[in-house]
Amino acid sequence: MVQENLKEALRKFFGFDQFKGKQEDIINNVLSGKNTFVIMPTGGGKSLCYQLPALLSGGTAIVVSPLIALMKNQVDAIRQISDNESIAHFLNSSLSKAEINGVKSDISDGRTKLLYVAPESLTKKEYIDFLTQVDISFFAIDEAHCISEWGHDFRPEYRRLREIFEKISNVPIIALTATATPKVQFDIQKNLNMLDATVFKSSFNRDNLYYEIRPKREVEKEIIKYIKNKGDKSGIVYCLSRKKVEELAQLLNINGINALPYHAGLDAGTRAKHQDMFLMEEVNVIVATIAFGMGIDKPDVRFVIHHDIPKSVESYYQETGRAGRDGGEGECVVFYSYKDIEKLEKFLQGKPVAEQEIGKQLLNEMVSYSETSVCRRKYILHYFGEEFDETDCNNMCDNCRHPREKTEGKEAVVMVLKAIEALQEMQKAKHICAFIAGNVIAEIKSYRHDQHELFGSGKDRDENFWNAVIRQCLVSGLITKDIESYGVLKISQKGLDFIQHPSSFQLIKEHDFSGTDDDSGIVTNAKGGAFDEALYEQLIQLRKQISKQRNIPPFVIFQEPSLRDMCLQYPITLDELTNIQGVGTGKASRYGRPFTELIKQYVEENEIDRPQDMVVKSLVNKSGLKVQLIQNIDRKLPLEDIGKAQSKSLDDVIEEIEAIVSSGTRVNINYYIDDILDAENQEEIYDYFREAETDDLITAYHEFDGDYTEEELRLMRIKFMSEMAN
Repeated sequence: MVQENLKEALRKFFGFDQFKGKQEDIINNVLSGKNTFVIMPTGGGKSLCYQLPALLSGGTAIVVSPLIALMKNQVDAIRQISDNESIAHFLNSSLSKAEINGVKSDISDGRTKLLYVAPESLTKKEYIDFLTQVDISFFAIDEAHCISEWGHDFRPEYRRLREIFEKISNVPIIALTATATPKVQFDIQKNLNMLDATVFKSSFNRDNLYYEIRPKREVEKEIIKYIKNKGDKSGIVYCLSRKKVEELAQLLNINGINALPYHAGLDAGTRAKHQDMFLMEEVNVIVATIAFGMGIDKPDVRFVIHHDIPKSVESYYQETGRAGRDGGEGECVVFYSYKDIEKLEKFLQGKPVAEQEIGKQLLNEMVSYSETSVCRRKYILHYFGEEFDETDCNNMCDNCRHPREKTEGKEAVVMVLKAIEALQEMQKAKHICAFIAGNVIAEIKSYRHDQHELFGSGKDRDENFWNAVIRQCLVSGLITKDIESYGVLKISQKGLDFIQHPSSFQLIKEHDFSGTDDDSGIVTNAKGGAFDEALYEQLIQLRKQISKQRNIPPFVIFQEPSLRDMCLQYPITLDELTNIQGVGTGKASRYGRPFTELIKQYVEENEIDRPQDMVVKSLVNKSGLKVQLIQNIDRKLPLEDIGKAQSKSLDDVIEEIEAIVSSGTRVNINYYIDDILDAENQEEIYDYFREAETDDLITAYHEFDGDYTEEELRLMRIKFMSEMAN
């Protein structure tokens, strides 16, 4: 088609004067009947690459799309540009029989230019039979990475697309994705039998996005603080589980942030409503699982936060790609913790071995990205097979904005390269690190690598250090990772040259992510916070003084975790005191005033800037469960039965009762204790706690020489605390 005519069509249908990037070349390629493969970042304008040629071609273009919500959005958008409602349709499980017949009729009459289908629908014989009788212009596969087992969102039904296409019609294919490593790209082309396709690959660099990884400490408090600083800007917060999505959305609302949840567990109507409210700016923040986002065309998302680490660099790239699609500000913040990695690894258990290996490798790449100190943009682009000079990052990642210390690493690099060579380029990073550090892990023993002369050649440094060296060698191109064999390290030609002629290599000190506190909630202990030892001593003395006056053990007043939390949050009113770990309204009003007065005076005298704490109370569903638990105890139900009803162990139930009692609520479990301990034993334990300096169970256990079980002591401590403290 003449270029002028193409520009005219662009203006007529979409109202744009210019094509973006490689769109024009891609469209010409499709219109000339060639197979086309498009790799273009999120926000690059992929949809237009098949929508415009479909509008200009005879017949109907079949667009395979993975999500019903995505299809609906696309169809609605196309219908806006035409006065013909029938110009675009979708076929999926959400339609009634009558609606399906209406769609078929429009296609047969030649009124429909774009038909969106789910891959599952295409496998149905009735659809295949129908489509073989109509004029098809071409097939488009959106989110084509779903075809590859190495893609981050693999769908088995996508693997069957080629055989289905061949049954329907021999027309060209255009496959499109926003994330494909060279390995995934080859896998897609091979599976679709389109190795002859013209490949259009745009740069993966989104220069307006700022990338940052933060240690996961007091994560929910940090997220609230971050979003409040953003004012009314739009953002997405991704969580791993539906439960966390619900909790966090509720928590944000309690703290004055207009947020809604979105996950696959919500019914379709609620999901659509929440999505529309976000698009229409009736709500600022969506808290979501990865079910949210595919095809969300909101240009002004200003931040994307990951409460939990994503499963792969592809997922991460695609999810962060929803920020700043208009070229404006877009901040991408991940909260990272080792515990998240362990959780994701557990999810892989029980899957086929090959799938586990792929999953672990994708996860390891995400760990490397998170922990690396090299330019994050360089790391991402290297992952997608693109070279990038970090000086072009313009401080748009935390590692470039706050560069870390560098040391000469020439000898360490040579040591790594020689170890890979000595082990015949047949081992993964974990094995190489253990080998150099001299750690006899099971694999090292089974290969007898602990007998090798180079074993332990770098034992003065730990495995974390050697892992960092390997990561930096990978990004520098000295070594490569063989994906086919699940991440075995190979030496590149550049690496072989380095062994022969070593030159200066600046190693960047890695981040330390130890001490993160996964899911600690709003209140935490001194982990990661600026703990005030001087105030702590004063609070301990005050507690001792009050305990003497009232003739009760100090721990009955406030337990140590509560005092420690006061030294982080500096509560100066009784209301603020109820936000402290283990302090309820009852306990605050009974014992709190002298403590808040002391803290207030201390804050003023030392000119302390108190953290801008959020007034965060327990979530509603938690307090609902608490009420339910107390009601069940009032009904004198056995604790085991209470646990079973909520799918909890006896240990969990006791722990919840301890939390309720320590925060100042009286709970009477005498009916349960009377069944397991006689009056004399109860009295003996009760008297012990009355005189004890500490409520520590191990101390109590030894005091009684193991005569009472830990469970019996815990129950009696609950009885004692409930009666004495509350």
